Amino acid sequence: MRLNTGARPAETPSARALILAAGRGERMRPLTDHCPKPLLPVSGKPLLQWWVDALQRGGVRDIVVNTAWLEDRIEDYFGLQRFPDQREQLLNQEQPSIRLSTEGRDFGYALETAGGIARALPLLAPTASDVFWVVAGDIFAPGFTFDPAAAQRLVASDRLAHLWLVPNPPHNPKGDFGLTADGLAHNDAPPGGVRHTFSTIGLYRRALFEPPWCDILHGNPQGTAAPLAPLLRQAIAAGRVSAELYEGAWTDVGTPERLAALNGGA
Repeated sequence: MRLNTGARPAETPSARALILAAGRGERMRPLTDHCPKPLLPVSGKPLLQWWVDALQRGGVRDIVVNTAWLEDRIEDYFGLQRFPDQREQLLNQEQPSIRLSTEGRDFGYALETAGGIARALPLLAPTASDVFWVVAGDIFAPGFTFDPAAAQRLVASDRLAHLWLVPNPPHNPKGDFGLTADGLAHNDAPPGGVRHTFSTIGLYRRALFEPPWCDILHGNPQGTAAPLAPLLRQAIAAGRVSAELYEGAWTDVGTPERLAALNGGA
């Protein structure tokens, strides 16, 4: 892990955030052979930057980006001035601190979602009561708002996570999680209901990545690669995960065709 750019503001943010950007992006080849998927542009701006801007608008001032595939490209991106034609505007704004969790440099491979979160945990949640946002860098949801009140509600509850679900896209018709009438995530569709797709946008409590829920050591010094879904399903079964349905524009930019569609192509 290393500090890449940005000075810390004096104020304490409502929550920190992790943008997941370590994956290879196999389905996006050949576009990702020489460019990390989160740096692919939508409407002239990298997917990753859409999230940085949205998090900044939501008051998040500490952002961690995990990297592995072509991570030097992401490091270079944050190390250089973006969008020279907007330089004056950028200099007049309070910029968030961007730190990189360099899984490729540290281990030679990506740690998957839970492993990557565990690795970044010392930067995301220094104390046991901390909560933090996690978003996937290859998701496009330009209208999503990172509301500080959502983080405060999670802190005040006994939940381990809060997830945003979306209506099922064509490539995931069966969905991932159900949603009960009282706002709890469910591993199956509730009676008379359906399962929705997990947007990859979520708020998490540090405790979800500690025993008894997770056996990866704090900071993941051994480089364990592990998926997030089993952890979530365990916590959901225990009634410790809340959720809500987000019906704004949302795209999993997983194929060249979906990227082209967002950019006005066929």
